[in-house]
Amino acid sequence: MSIADLNAANDDIEAIMADIGVRARAAAKKLATIPTKQKDAALLASATLVRANAGDILEANAKDMEVGRSKGLSAPMMDRLMLDDARIETIAKGIEEVATLKDPVGDVMADWEQPSGLNISRIRVPLGVIGVIYESRPNVTADAAVLCLKAGNAAILRGGSESFHSSRAIFDCLEEGMTAANLPDGAVQIVPTTDRAAVGEMLKGLDGNLDLIIPRGGRSLVERVQNEARVPVFAHLDGLCHVYVDRDADLKMAQEIVVNAKMRRTAICGAAETVLVDKAAADRNLRPIVASLIEAGCEVRGDDATQAADGRVKPATNQDYETEYLDAIISIAVVDDVKDAMRHISEYGSDHTDCIVTENSETAVRFLNEVDSAIVLHNASTQYADGGEFGMGAEIGIATGKFHARGPVGLEQLTSFKYQVRGTGQTRP
Repeated sequence: MSIADLNAANDDIEAIMADIGVRARAAAKKLATIPTKQKDAALLASATLVRANAGDILEANAKDMEVGRSKGLSAPMMDRLMLDDARIETIAKGIEEVATLKDPVGDVMADWEQPSGLNISRIRVPLGVIGVIYESRPNVTADAAVLCLKAGNAAILRGGSESFHSSRAIFDCLEEGMTAANLPDGAVQIVPTTDRAAVGEMLKGLDGNLDLIIPRGGRSLVERVQNEARVPVFAHLDGLCHVYVDRDADLKMAQEIVVNAKMRRTAICGAAETVLVDKAAADRNLRPIVASLIEAGCEVRGDDATQAADGRVKPATNQDYETEYLDAIISIAVVDDVKDAMRHISEYGSDHTDCIVTENSETAVRFLNEVDSAIVLHNASTQYADGGEFGMGAEIGIATGKFHARGPVGLEQLTSFKYQVRGTGQTRP
């Protein structure tokens, strides 16, 4: 069935989404107390099924790639959309890794006795029902589903039209794995239409059945979710990540970090978009860094000093320093010192991920303490802004807000807590 036929068959969007919400809420109540072994069994079965059905997933992805080409999607968007044997294996391994992680549900976060004799415990509990709205990355289907599930939450997944067939094929494996482990019906659901009205229903909260929304996608999607959602949102708007090369940086290390931070994968939110070079060592560092980027296939846009260092550099405007390129383009500016670098990051950054390259421990500590981003690195590529690289298994996204979750959103971030109070008959005077 084509996407158009499917949308026509699901024309009563409000009723369909309301039913999805009711089923998710019922499932969430059961998932909150399901044993870890049962959840892990579902994940392991799902990983096995993803591998066993790799051919079907690739066939579905070929349909999406064909549609993407016909729509003229950019090269970075096509890279996000594309699956191959290696990426499918990565999906399966990611599911298995989550199964090995400690289940946060029921963890005792704190425990103390009051003078009244009351014993008080703060206990981790699931958030409830989580909606994930994402665009072209089909792997998010698996990442979101298994993290929500392991943390005891029901999930409602709404992928983009670009990845519709791929996401459905991956979801089919997850659904079969959950059924095999006797998890409740509705534990993970995928919205069966690409009609944008379905997103609108999720933003309204599905009659109170949705507890949280996590958007994964471009600026227009995230802005819409943040502006219209009537439920809490974990999100970041832009990934304007910086690498600051300090006067005390090791040049070889700086070159390797800058090139990796930009060029390893240009279309991810942790890709560096701006390099800041300390003026005190610009004569030594600027030209080699620019040359390394250009030799790696990156277009460089820079200020007057950067253009003077290499004639191949194109002029940068203020808009360049505000742009998340998600492509093989980077902006460079020379700054007076670490204070000026932090000023630039504060003015142009998005509170996502920023890095300092330096051998000066005092300067590094200052940068780590004063840069107010979700992730701040010293002598390491910004491409490490990833839950998997943090030992958290898969991640649903990076949150740049300051309430509840910040940085990679993994298992613990998908839980809340409650207080359990035990007494021996106390009454309050």
